[in-house]
Amino acid sequence: MTAPWWQTGVIYQIYPRSFQDTNGDGIGDLKGITHRLDYLASLGIDAIWISPVYPSPMADFGYDVADYCDVDPRFGTLADFDDLLARAHARGLKVLLDFVPNHTSDRHTWFVESRSSRDAAKRDWYLWRDPAPDGGPPNNWISDFGGSAWAWDEASGQYYYHAFLKEQPDLNWRNPAVQASMHEVMRFWFDRGVDGFRIDVLWHLIKAADYPDNPPNPAYRPAMGEMHRVLQLHSTDQPEVHALAAEMRAIAESYGTAERDERVLIGEIYLPVDRLMQYYGQERAGVHLPLNFQLIDASWQARALADLIAGYEAALPPGAWPNWVLGNHDRPRVASKLGRAQARIAAMLLLTLRGTPTLYYGDELGLSDFQIPPGRVQDPRELREPGLGLGRDPVRTPMPWDGSENAGFSTASPWLPLNADWPARNVAVMAEEPASILALYRRLLALRRAHPALEIGDFTLLDSTGDVLAFERRHGVQRLIVALNIGTDGQRLELPGWASNCRPILSTIAESTLVEDNALLLRANEGVILEA
Repeated sequence: MTAPWWQTGVIYQIYPRSFQDTNGDGIGDLKGITHRLDYLASLGIDAIWISPVYPSPMADFGYDVADYCDVDPRFGTLADFDDLLARAHARGLKVLLDFVPNHTSDRHTWFVESRSSRDAAKRDWYLWRDPAPDGGPPNNWISDFGGSAWAWDEASGQYYYHAFLKEQPDLNWRNPAVQASMHEVMRFWFDRGVDGFRIDVLWHLIKAADYPDNPPNPAYRPAMGEMHRVLQLHSTDQPEVHALAAEMRAIAESYGTAERDERVLIGEIYLPVDRLMQYYGQERAGVHLPLNFQLIDASWQARALADLIAGYEAALPPGAWPNWVLGNHDRPRVASKLGRAQARIAAMLLLTLRGTPTLYYGDELGLSDFQIPPGRVQDPRELREPGLGLGRDPVRTPMPWDGSENAGFSTASPWLPLNADWPARNVAVMAEEPASILALYRRLLALRRAHPALEIGDFTLLDSTGDVLAFERRHGVQRLIVALNIGTDGQRLELPGWASNCRPILSTIAESTLVEDNALLLRANEGVILEA
């Protein structure tokens, strides 16, 4: 059988505010994404995931949704979205939207009605509780952005729960009416032709029904951020969430029957591997891909990476498809964490492991986090807990396209500053440099598409020593070896007997790769793919 597109494909996340502006307001928009579709197709990716573009007051830059079935004027119109979708599909690109089901904006009509009265028809669409006996919040739950997760509503004399900002009240997913309404949102976009959703904070959807205090975190340190003062035992990852995921999966599966038309659900879930695996489904199928963020925080050492990969592969339920992520709109960029040389190694690792990879815009250019001057900080996370390094603005800077004013992103001053090295680190310049990281990404993506062993093949770790991580990818008679030098010294990898005639087909370094006496000689910071 032909594998579904979401198993063989590569997903590329676009943060729309920062991708391309076409109307001169310094903010990226849908027409900007449409304008850059040829770039995306030539890069070699298969699907784009677009962070929220719904109408929003932008308290959390789109993750506070005021209307799930429209487009914010900052980004364009529904007609602009339909045009983007049609033009992407014409180029063979799938389009995924960010679905934000855990919470709405406090300006959503649902919440406006809910807070209007204790007797309001939609009162139970959100999580309202009486004060504690001392008049304070109902329990000790802490917002992910710091401070109590409960906001006082003076008019009705109750608190409402918000896992994030007070402008983002959590929906009550135990209410069947909420479930039905959100299912209609999914159908609205599926009916328009959307190919799937990335589901925001899926593990947050259900809270413990009796709202007990969360236990204190014995490992807490202030530098971690206030949310970590407690363990989110009762405010997240409740057993009932899996039935909700199964209902969403059933809706997705009601659209499209052929493998290439299948709709996909990707769940954002930050949990240990054993709990993450449960989101593939239990008695019923869950989301297709519970996002695997382990590489983002991994100890970048060969043995540690080998153990991490082996542990993840071993934990997968029967029939579950793996996936890997190196970065996103919330976490530090890979080039900042590992340096430029190892960012190339990370690219090769991401695109050769078994499973679906997700790229974050700009990582193909080797963009680093850019420290935002205090007067230009936009992110509420940084504004609420400044100086801890938790702010997300540094990873959301505008995409640098060329050497023109504002790097070709906008004719106006961008909403966030550009990366400091944009005159040299931009698409136009790097596209002409055969040794650039952009050229490497393009070669890796082309190689992946040309080799079923990389798309859907089996995975086997190989014996290696020192700073080398090595593994085999195999599909039928096609056999490849991926060898990555995680260190800064040269390394020798003894090849298995069957690989005596292997030849290098791609290196992260432009110079020729040496194979002698059935051993691969890896230079510092070099990754190599060999073919039998």
